[in-house]
Amino acid sequence: MLRKFVIGDYASQFGWDDFKKEYVIRVDRIWGSEVAAVQFCLFCRVPHRKTKLSGLNLLPFGLLCIEYIYALLLSEKKLNQRAMQKDHGSTPATSTGRLRHRRRSTEVLPDVDKENGSALLVNDQNKYRSMLTRIYSSIWMIGGFVLILYLGHLYIWAMVVVIQIVMATELFSLLRKSHEDRQLPGFRLLNWHFFFTAVLFVYGRFLNQQLVNTVTSGQRLYQLVSSFIKYHMVTCYFLYIAGFMWFILTLKKKMYKYQFGQYAWTHMILIVVFTQSSFTVANIFEGIIWFLLPASLIVINDCAAYFFGFFFGRTPLIKLSPKKTWEGFIGASVTTIISAFVLANVMGRYEWLTCPRKDLSTGWLHCDPGPLFKPEYFMLPAWVPKWFPWREVQILPVQWHAMWLGLFASIIAPFGGFFASGFKRAFKIKDFGDSIPGHGGITDRMDCQMVMAVFAYIYHQSFISPQSLSADRILDQIMVNLTFEEQEALFLKLGQIIQRRLSDES
Repeated sequence: MLRKFVIGDYASQFGWDDFKKEYVIRVDRIWGSEVAAVQFCLFCRVPHRKTKLSGLNLLPFGLLCIEYIYALLLSEKKLNQRAMQKDHGSTPATSTGRLRHRRRSTEVLPDVDKENGSALLVNDQNKYRSMLTRIYSSIWMIGGFVLILYLGHLYIWAMVVVIQIVMATELFSLLRKSHEDRQLPGFRLLNWHFFFTAVLFVYGRFLNQQLVNTVTSGQRLYQLVSSFIKYHMVTCYFLYIAGFMWFILTLKKKMYKYQFGQYAWTHMILIVVFTQSSFTVANIFEGIIWFLLPASLIVINDCAAYFFGFFFGRTPLIKLSPKKTWEGFIGASVTTIISAFVLANVMGRYEWLTCPRKDLSTGWLHCDPGPLFKPEYFMLPAWVPKWFPWREVQILPVQWHAMWLGLFASIIAPFGGFFASGFKRAFKIKDFGDSIPGHGGITDRMDCQMVMAVFAYIYHQSFISPQSLSADRILDQIMVNLTFEEQEALFLKLGQIIQRRLSDES
């Protein structure tokens, strides 16, 4: 009886044939379950491919399906009426019925009317305002970045640490739930305990030699620093164990799932985000060029992809980022590789950018640039026109290495951005934050930089850094790993060996 009443009411609104057609289209798509569709079909006594199933609790779920489809049909009908009335210049009729709507997803979906294949972004006036906002923000960021580069290695390191803290703040907040946090006072501090333990471990490994070279030998501070470096790993381990015990002791009934989720989320951030971005600091102290050049190539690739896609983009590149186009990708790749070759020639001429920093001071640098930064001259071929002003070109060997960096920045590093796009879709957000107008959050700008920083470090260590032992490297190891008494004993022993060899030769 109830079924007859409900279906009869809907049929009077839309007609029974239209109603049957509509449910066939919607049920499987909306509820995503064959069992739900079977329940609905059996309840309505209409055919379905799996109506052989029986014994299901049909009535409650079937009514819910019918009610939802009725609400959808009614809302579509009213939208059509309003559109027709608008065309005829009349006011839409007010509705007294109460509609129930399914809670909609907050995920930002691409606008169907603005697909890349249908129209150029250059025809969209809103995009011009967005582009201007991006340009203004970029100018401020570039100005601040140039100032920090001028101040030196230590300030660049401080900038990287600040960026990592902001990124961690944005990512920690993604899974934060205020209701659960109120029931777990102090639990949020645990995330930061693990974060700063990772900071101590990673930067202690990367910068131990610079730290030793900064303090003066013979002072108490030197002994303290030497002891810290010697027991650095065990110190960080026990700090981590302290956090682990803290986590176990704070576990609360009915909150286990949330707490273990936060624990796993924190470690994912530290491994995927913090560890990768920390390679940037190792690149800085090998010479600012190994930080500045890869970072600049990512910025150039991002800007070139945006402008090529803005003016010429028609063919979508990947579904994760519907606004990315093949035209933007190819144009950015060519631009990035050419820029890498040119920028390496310009940057390779300045000692401030090419000299490695052996300590944590901020003074000016002077060093032998090495063969990578000494120019080589090549005669131009005979077919070059005579009106061309140069008969030979000057190329730095580092420029050939820079082209490999440019190739990686243009083809592989963008997949860091695609990963971030999929990540944001999974969490149903548009941006990780709003700290940079027109760009989103800091994490939105650093997605490709993290991938590039790891590659630049591995490339430098594999193909550029000298592989054979040198006197400087041996002395560095002696200063780091031996106490003052051990160094003195080594000095006396080495003196005896040298004296013996000199006497043998004479």
